Amino acid sequence: MSYRSLAAGLAVILTGTLVATTAPAASGAEHRGPPLAWGPCPDDIPKLPPDPRVTCAALRLPVDWARPRGATFDLMVARRPARDPAHRVGSLVFGPGGPGNSGVDRVRWGDRFSDEQLDSFDIVSFDPRGVRRSAAPQCPPGPAVPPSPPPLLGSQADFDATVAHNRALWARCRPTSPVFDHADTLSAVRDLDALRRALGESRLTFHGSSYGTLLGQQYAQRYPHRVRAIVLEGVFDHSLDLPSFVRSQAAAVQDSFDEFVAWCGRSTDCVLHGTDVRAVWADVLARADAGEYAPHTAFDVAALPMGMLAGPDWTGLAEAIDGLRGGVAPPPRSLPVAAAVFCADWPAPVRDYRQYAALVRLARAAAPDVRYGAGLLAVRTCLGWPTPVRNPPHELRVTGDARLLLLNALHDPRTGYEWATNVAAQLGRRGRLLTYEGWGHGTYQRTACTVGAVDRYLVDLVLPPPGARCPAA
Repeated sequence: MSYRSLAAGLAVILTGTLVATTAPAASGAEHRGPPLAWGPCPDDIPKLPPDPRVTCAALRLPVDWARPRGATFDLMVARRPARDPAHRVGSLVFGPGGPGNSGVDRVRWGDRFSDEQLDSFDIVSFDPRGVRRSAAPQCPPGPAVPPSPPPLLGSQADFDATVAHNRALWARCRPTSPVFDHADTLSAVRDLDALRRALGESRLTFHGSSYGTLLGQQYAQRYPHRVRAIVLEGVFDHSLDLPSFVRSQAAAVQDSFDEFVAWCGRSTDCVLHGTDVRAVWADVLARADAGEYAPHTAFDVAALPMGMLAGPDWTGLAEAIDGLRGGVAPPPRSLPVAAAVFCADWPAPVRDYRQYAALVRLARAAAPDVRYGAGLLAVRTCLGWPTPVRNPPHELRVTGDARLLLLNALHDPRTGYEWATNVAAQLGRRGRLLTYEGWGHGTYQRTACTVGAVDRYLVDLVLPPPGARCPAA
C-alpha cells in the first residue's frame, strides 16, 4: 500500500467519511504574470550547501501598493520542483511564521513537507517583505539608540525609556529598508497574489504556519475567488483586542505548562518526577525575583516554558528547571518578532505604565505559573509605534466558495486552541477545524492522521468532516 493510500485510510478511520470541496473553474488568462527568472540560490545558510534542484528568483514588487508605479523592492522566492512531474498538481506556496521566519530557508531545507507534497507540487516559498533577503532592515546599535530597559517594565521611567529606545531604534532601521513602513500583512497579501500570477497559477494553493496563517486568512478575505486550497496550521487570531490577546496568549502557555506538570507526575523520564513541580518552579521564580540568576531576570526565566513547550521539549524543560534549582543560570533564550511586520498589524495603544501594569496583572491572573506569556513581549516591542496601524485587527469575513482547513493542537503554547476555534467560528461554513489532540506548536507532521488529512485537502480538495480530530502521538 502506498503512503498516500495509507495516510488517507488512517484519516478516514480516525475522522469519518471525507467530504469534497467545490472546485471553481480556472479564470483563464488573468493568472499569467511576468515570468520569474529562476537561477541558483545564494550560498548563505551555514552547513547547507545549495541544492541544484532548488532555484531562486527575485520578484520585483511595489514598495507601496497604493503607488504601483513608484519605488520597488525584490521579494526573494525559492522553488523545489515536484519530484513526480507526470502527476504534478501545481505550485504549493508555503507561508512562513514568526513574523520574521524565512520561507526561502524552509524550501532549501525541504524538511517541512511530506513525500506526497514533494511528489505532487512545486514547493515555493519566499522571505516576506522586510524579512531576511527581502529588504530586511539593518539595525546596528549606536549612540543614538539609548539602552534597552529590562524585558518586564517596572515603572513609568521604564515605560518612557522603552518608548524612547524603540523610536530611536526604528529611526535607525528605517533608512536601511524601503519597506520598513510598508511591511504589514495586507501589503504581503498583494505580494502573495503577485507571486501567484508569476507562478502561472489561476488559483492559490497555500499552507500557512503560525503567523503565516494571518497571510492566508487575509488573502482569502481579499481574493476568495482566487483560492484553490488554504491550510492554516497553528492559527493566529487577528480579531482580538489587546487585553484579549495578552490574556489568551498567557492562558495558552499556562495550559501547556499544566500538561507538562501532568507528564512529570506520570513519567519517570522527567527528572522532577516525584516532586511538587509547581512548588519547585515557584521557588525558581522567587530566586529569580531576588536576582540570584543575574543578569538573567525573572522574565528571562519565565521565557523557558514559552520557548520549550512549543516542541514540546518536556524532558529538556524539566532538566532546565532542575538546573535552575541547583543554581545553574538559564541558557539565553529570545522570542523576537519582526517589529516592522507585527507592529503594523497589531496596535499597542498603551499610553502609560499604569495601563501596561494592568496588562501584566491580566497575564499573571491567566497564567499563575508562567506569569507573562509572549503577548507582553509583543506589547513591549511595539510601544511607541505610530498609530493608527496599517492593518488593524478585525474579524475575518470570507465570501464565495473558498474553503479553508484549520489545524491546531489542543495544547499549543504559541497559538492557543482558543484562537483556532475563534477563527473557525468567524469562517463559518467556509472553514473546517481539524483538532490534533496533543501538544506543541506546528502539528502537520505529527501523525499519519494529520499528514493524511492535510494532504488529501491540498492534493484532492477533500476536507475532513466537521469535528474531525486526530489522536495525540
